Amino acid sequence: MRGPVLVTGASGGIGRAIALAFGKAGYRTALHYNAHRERAVETAGLIAKMGGTAEAFGADLTDEAQVEKMFEECERSLGQVEVLVNNAGVSWRGLFTDMSLAQWQRVMDVNLTSMFLCCRRALIPMIRKKSGCIINISSIWGQQGAACEAAYSASKAAVIGLTQALAMEEGPSGIRVNCIAPGVIDTPMNAGLSQEDMAALREETPLMRTGSPEDVAGAALYLAGAEFVTGQVLGVNGGFIM
Repeated sequence: MRGPVLVTGASGGIGRAIALAFGKAGYRTALHYNAHRERAVETAGLIAKMGGTAEAFGADLTDEAQVEKMFEECERSLGQVEVLVNNAGVSWRGLFTDMSLAQWQRVMDVNLTSMFLCCRRALIPMIRKKSGCIINISSIWGQQGAACEAAYSASKAAVIGLTQALAMEEGPSGIRVNCIAPGVIDTPMNAGLSQEDMAALREETPLMRTGSPEDVAGAALYLAGAEFVTGQVLGVNGGFIM
């Protein structure tokens, strides 16, 4: 059995698909959740039914003490994290001038500060072992800003910068750090878009369809095993950005 892998935001959407893909591939899988424990536990159960090993761990990833506790619990139950998938994220849609400081800070805390805390904690044992893999989930809107999603775009652009900086810094320790930038994916985060907006986005995509969480999960599994790939931004976007 391989791993363990820790997937943040694994209670639904892309995170759930990533956890299932790693579980099916034989990784001991740690599923992080914040508010939706039952979904993470259900997904862990599905991995167990496939013959895998999985466990759900709760934490507010913007809280340093809770991140530390989550990693300690994961290490006791499943072993040292060998692959970290930073997937947890939130969005806020609206005019930039209508956004409050608290709303801006919330997006930055969940999408970026949580990634800082998880990467920093995971890297300490990885550096000692001179081995490890980190996969950060960004977005096409981190490569190309989206109207009415300024904070989300800014946070996801920062994820790309963080990924490339860490790849440079940790490469000599044998640690690979890569990034996935999904396009328009069928997830609850996009459920608030109108049918007209979704149709327009499909028309802008050369493959003329939206992506699935499983498309992103396949990319994450590839990056976990790509031993000579680091510092890259892998677009899973149907050609939306080339």
